[in-house]
Amino acid sequence: MKSLFILSILLMLIPFKGTPQTFSGEFSENEPSLSWVFSTRQPFYASPFIHDDVIYIGGTDSIFRAINLHNGHEIWQYACGGQIRSTACLNGGNIIFCNGTGELICLKTDGSLQWKFNGGYETHYDFADYHQSSPGLNNGIIYWGSGSGIFYALKADSGELAWKFETGSHVHTTAAIDQESVYFGSFNGYMYALNLMDGSLRWKFKTVGHQYFPKGEVQGSPVIIGKQVIIGARDYNLYALDKEKGYCHWNKVYTLGWVLSASFYDSTLFIAGADERILAAINPLDGSYLWKNKMELLMFGKPAFQDETLFIGTTIGKLHAVDIRTGKEIWVFNTPSYEKNRFRYFKPDDSYRDDIYSIITSDLHFLKVEEELGGFFSSPVLSRNRIVASSTDGNIYCISLGSE
Repeated sequence: MKSLFILSILLMLIPFKGTPQTFSGEFSENEPSLSWVFSTRQPFYASPFIHDDVIYIGGTDSIFRAINLHNGHEIWQYACGGQIRSTACLNGGNIIFCNGTGELICLKTDGSLQWKFNGGYETHYDFADYHQSSPGLNNGIIYWGSGSGIFYALKADSGELAWKFETGSHVHTTAAIDQESVYFGSFNGYMYALNLMDGSLRWKFKTVGHQYFPKGEVQGSPVIIGKQVIIGARDYNLYALDKEKGYCHWNKVYTLGWVLSASFYDSTLFIAGADERILAAINPLDGSYLWKNKMELLMFGKPAFQDETLFIGTTIGKLHAVDIRTGKEIWVFNTPSYEKNRFRYFKPDDSYRDDIYSIITSDLHFLKVEEELGGFFSSPVLSRNRIVASSTDGNIYCISLGSE
């Protein structure tokens, strides 16, 4: 396996206590500004979830928090005993998330416990398996995968098991759901389509595999576009699978690494490459590029969209605003951690220093570096003309795009 090439489990945070930096680059008519920063002492991998002006998010400090969107003040916290690396979902007045001990937890919006479900043991597949499956909700049923290799359907009001499906390996993708089926991938290299009602298998698709990842582990989360399900795997392939039959309509093969993030917006497929280091707009019918940008480092989160702009973070500690029509960068926000530590590892153009392999000597060391830079492994979220983004420097950043 190539060194310095896949990313995941970050350990302890090196906190930053300086003054937040300002934006750089060109601005749109709504000039952005930093509204507030919420700080902890451990990294965030989970993405924020926002409801009624409250941010809900869990961290690797095993604490799930409710935070005021307007001022960044903590409303309550719930200690759950295991690292939280998944994004929460909402069921009526309840917030549902999972933790690193294999529990799916349902809290009321006041922070009190509604129910718990024990999904068995929860483990990481390897050091580059840095997210847990985020629960999805459809018609009162929660769909959720576990590191135990089991995909669950649970009744959202009680946590009672409706059905389960065993894959034999870690399920850390977040499922895509339509009227009849639920779609998800496993680290065994298969993509699955199951019947929503009883969990029976409709089809499964085996990835090709790769020299470094012969199983073709499915680590990306699927997105449904028309009659296709788009999924990225560790075998350097992006697949467009038939939603009904499971055969492949088209695939794109990459040369540098994974393309795990896929999103659909305004009739366009947007992909963010991990090791491939590209951000691209694609015609979902045939996989052809509409535009493609080289990025300074890796991307694992999905973008957020507002009108004709997308927002996405990279693991170097930058949050980009990009025109979805042209791919042109509108502005970029640098974390204070990036500004403080960048020249330890990068040249002024954000390419690696010539002596980087004498500085960073292992994959785990590389992960520590991304902590120091405040890398974004999560997806930003938009609410009331604000962007909220969680970082591996232990901070949550709230950026205002203008008047609300």
